[in-house]
Amino acid sequence: MKTINYYLLVVVAVICGLQSCDDSKTYAEMREEEEDAINAYISQNNISVISQSEFEQDSITEDNEYVLLDESGIYMHIDQIGKGKEVLGDGHYTILTRFMEIALQERSEMFHLGDTLVGNMRMNGYPSLQTNPEELMVTISEGAYSATFGRYEYSLMYNSYQSTAVPAGWLVPLQYLRPSRTQSSADVARVKLIVPHDQGTANASRYVYPCFYELTYNMR
Repeated sequence: MKTINYYLLVVVAVICGLQSCDDSKTYAEMREEEEDAINAYISQNNISVISQSEFEQDSITEDNEYVLLDESGIYMHIDQIGKGKEVLGDGHYTILTRFMEIALQERSEMFHLGDTLVGNMRMNGYPSLQTNPEELMVTISEGAYSATFGRYEYSLMYNSYQSTAVPAGWLVPLQYLRPSRTQSSADVARVKLIVPHDQGTANASRYVYPCFYELTYNMR
């Protein structure tokens, strides 16, 4: 009797394990769903996508036109390239940025599609949401970009994700922008990005979801 009970327990455990496997998704499946979510956003917003080789002919994106950057998989639209003399070269820089981070995929246990996850841009009718810009401590060395959030105790991104590391996707546009120090919202370097999980926050990487960002870059 004890032997029969033992085998019954084993069978039950195996069945439960299989059910658990059926309920979970593989990383490849989550990547496919992420790609579907990105494609759906592009389609629903009538976005025109150009190749990186097309973009590099003039480094301009037309209205509602995004370039798909080959290495990162980021889709980028440049609203304002900036009024600086040239793209930033090797060195250390302090850049102030305002941003909005919007979920492009459903994560019912955390947020819904289209939710604003974090942001510090001025919102009409909601002056209380106005906060200080994020401070990015950027290092560029031989074409490699890295950055941490400065004054992280006041950083919305740090307080939201408990990491001082700036998402890689935020740094990719610096290869093409010419940020300067300006008080003019019309002159500040500004982009819109569709960022896949591996170029986003630690949470995005962990849970495999893409985000839409609007970002400004202003030299300190």
